[in-house]
Amino acid sequence: MTRFSISLILACLATGALLAACAQAAREDFPLTLATWNAEWLIEPDTFDELTRVCMARGGRARGNQRSVPCDLVPDRRWSEADFERLRAYAATIPADVFALQEVDGPAAATRVFPGRSLCFTARKHVQNVGFAIRAGIPFRCNADYQALGLPENDVRWGADLTLYPGTPWEIRLLAVHLKSGCNRDPLTSDSDACRTLQRQVPVLEAWIDGRAGEGKPFVVLGDFNRRFDREFAPGRDRAGRIVALWPEIDDGEPAEADLLDPGRGDATESCRQQDPVRPAIDHILLSATLGRAMVPGSYRMWTYPRGDPALRWPDHCVRTVTLNLGSLGR
Repeated sequence: MTRFSISLILACLATGALLAACAQAAREDFPLTLATWNAEWLIEPDTFDELTRVCMARGGRARGNQRSVPCDLVPDRRWSEADFERLRAYAATIPADVFALQEVDGPAAATRVFPGRSLCFTARKHVQNVGFAIRAGIPFRCNADYQALGLPENDVRWGADLTLYPGTPWEIRLLAVHLKSGCNRDPLTSDSDACRTLQRQVPVLEAWIDGRAGEGKPFVVLGDFNRRFDREFAPGRDRAGRIVALWPEIDDGEPAEADLLDPGRGDATESCRQQDPVRPAIDHILLSATLGRAMVPGSYRMWTYPRGDPALRWPDHCVRTVTLNLGSLGR
């Protein structure tokens, strides 16, 4: 056993972490697979039916703590009991230790797809929440919701903040996000409400990143950014100092841990649903500098849904995964 392994065991026992995690961390090979998945209006059937009775007219949106769905979602976005069973079976095929989830109506709906996992979700009353499904046995702490991403009007989604292996040398911080939709490729200075809202979210997101980087803590930001990074180029700001691009603005390497890695860059090689065209990613898994070096080479993957009956409904976003070797942390 190496000196590093012994130090990990002592640290693990001193912090009272689970013995299974201690044994795993004692190995130099300590893999952790992370996933992100926008499950597309994942609401239980009975709840969806109730919400459709008070649905919003076209163009409307739920604000603050309002629980409602747009009328034009009905009935196309209703997940049936059979759909939930199919999604649960599909999720079980993906060997991820932690899923970051978007567009989920909280823990009740998530449990239907991820039975036996621990859950950590934002507490918005809105039907679209962000959260995590964590494999049993992994020590974690749910941190306070990052409500600032909702902006002062509380019109957009909060961030879900999670710590894995808290208090140990392999502690990492995760932020799951679902940023404003409708501005996936235009400059953020474009004259649209969607671009203006997303532009306002960028410094809020960067503040969380820089806060973790300033602490020297390894971190991951993952989820639905609603932004095509392949269409963004440095610098992140124009001559007037206005933010025009998300990726170069947050990937500035200041502090050093904020030198981010996007392992999925250029991954648009196939569609996850057979009926869809190939689309560049708007879902991303962004690794801090330390975790970028801990990524297992070639481990990034975009998962397709089963081919066959095109009438079977699947979410309109792909699952994406990456594997880290946490054995490199704390050395």
